[in-house]
Amino acid sequence: RKALQPASKAKHFCKAHAKVLRGVVLGLLGVAYLCYLIAACYLNFQRALALVVITAVVVFFICWEVFQKHYGAKVLLLLRPVGKCFRKSWPWLKWLLWVALLAGLIVWLVLDTGRNPEQLISLGGFCFLVLFMFACSKHHGAVSWRAVFWGLGLQFLLGLFVIRSTPGIQAFQWLGDQVQYFLGYTTAGSSFVFGNTLIEEVFAFQTLPIIVFFSCVMSILYYLGIMQWLILKISWLLQISMGTSATETLSVAGNIFVGQSEAPLLIRPYLADMTLSEIHAVMTGGFSTIAGSVMGAYISFGIDAASLIAASVMAAPCALAMAKLVYPEVEESKFKGKASVRLSHGEEQNILEAASNGAATSVGLVANIAANLIAFLAVLEFINAALRWFGEMVDIEGLTFQVICSYVLMPLAFLMGADWADSPLVAELLGVKIFLNEFVAYQQLATYKKNRLMGLEEWDGSRKQWISERAESITTFALCGFANLSSIGITLGALSSLVPQRKGDFASVVLRALLTGMCVSILNACLAGLLYVPTEVGDCAMFFSTTNFNSTSYTMYTCCKQLFASSVLQNGTLSFTGSWAEQAESKLWLKECCAYYNHTTCAG
Repeated sequence: RKALQPASKAKHFCKAHAKVLRGVVLGLLGVAYLCYLIAACYLNFQRALALVVITAVVVFFICWEVFQKHYGAKVLLLLRPVGKCFRKSWPWLKWLLWVALLAGLIVWLVLDTGRNPEQLISLGGFCFLVLFMFACSKHHGAVSWRAVFWGLGLQFLLGLFVIRSTPGIQAFQWLGDQVQYFLGYTTAGSSFVFGNTLIEEVFAFQTLPIIVFFSCVMSILYYLGIMQWLILKISWLLQISMGTSATETLSVAGNIFVGQSEAPLLIRPYLADMTLSEIHAVMTGGFSTIAGSVMGAYISFGIDAASLIAASVMAAPCALAMAKLVYPEVEESKFKGKASVRLSHGEEQNILEAASNGAATSVGLVANIAANLIAFLAVLEFINAALRWFGEMVDIEGLTFQVICSYVLMPLAFLMGADWADSPLVAELLGVKIFLNEFVAYQQLATYKKNRLMGLEEWDGSRKQWISERAESITTFALCGFANLSSIGITLGALSSLVPQRKGDFASVVLRALLTGMCVSILNACLAGLLYVPTEVGDCAMFFSTTNFNSTSYTMYTCCKQLFASSVLQNGTLSFTGSWAEQAESKLWLKECCAYYNHTTCAG
């Protein structure tokens, strides 16, 4: 007993002075990190720039939390007279603001689309879809236009920032690159378990382990409370701007990071009391986005990481807006105006248990994806064989499910902004996504992208081998969502297991939510088409002078097409127009291009 007295005293001392000791430890850690940051900036500020930005963001939110906790009430009291004056002026100020915003948007559209008229098609498709969604509304007179306009406005601003602004492009490109680097660490684990040969050659061992790794990391972030904090901040922004309830907003914000069956777990205690409109919004959020775990798999296919991240973020406000347009609130919500909803931190006892549980949980998801891929691809092949057989009965050759989709959905693909020549392939991918799943569709899109980057001919006879960069970008946004027929069972199963007594309510709104989720992804694609800026081709003469022509690439294909277009063959004499006429080696470059690509000049 005497031997244990010092330990007991130390324990009592730590309990009595826990607050002071915690402050001292955090202070020492803060000083140590500050010294580390200063050293990193001193050695190479450009290299440490990302660290500085992350630190600045974290410090801002910490300071904001402290300020809100200690001085928030006092500041609100001081600003009360200003608030009263603002509320009194709001009825006419609101209309003035809307008119100014509308005028600014019209002016910007006129100036912007003047340079690229094809953007008007995407704008027309966007407006058509919003009107279509309004026509499908459950209660036309009860639509909350504040939620609709704020949601679409936030989606547009996010798109403008991500696709058009230099800081946004750089930030999301950097984020996408970091995600790719991060997912590359999966190789260390999968190569040890399966060997290098399998992970290089077999799809299941190459892609599916990424989901295990990502799920493990997400579980750790949930245990630490980082994901809950991030979701709360995003939901707070959506809630105060759009006027939606706390529960539905939290679930939709959670869908940016987790899947359609995991996001409702964030609001599990409140599902029993939610209105049909709120349940519809929760389902729509699940159908409109993809989970972070499968996003890692799509990135491993070669799909642009920045576009996938942007599509998920942009879908959140749009999903809430369209959910409130299609199924407006007509009941009295118990969560309207609620400042916050409590989020659980999980039941794990430590970080190792959280990592282990995350990895173990993903096994079911990986098995489900593998089983679905085997089943769906087999069913698709069977359907195609049956359609070919029926087609041959009436002398129609090559009739397949993809061909039918390419004709039926071709107008929709064109409305999104894809070129008419690319529309059949984009429509085919849309059909695969809607009737099978987005995993299969992204695999096919990755094949088209790979063909383009390899510099293959655009057309192989009557078959198109790849689609343009613009169509690729539009399709990436259009496929980014779980809105497919197989997801109906997943959504109903997940929600019904949480609240069995409301199974009938879930079934009554799921089809409407599925349609809304599909349209949200297509609206995202229209916005991507509206904001897309064509990539400028560099100096082809400089490229040709430095390349060795041992292999093809998309840059070579583009430059060769330019060279072909400028070549003139008259009476057996070859000449060039434009800047190519000034290049002494144009004939040599043309000969090298003819070795890889077909053109009438090559025949001469």
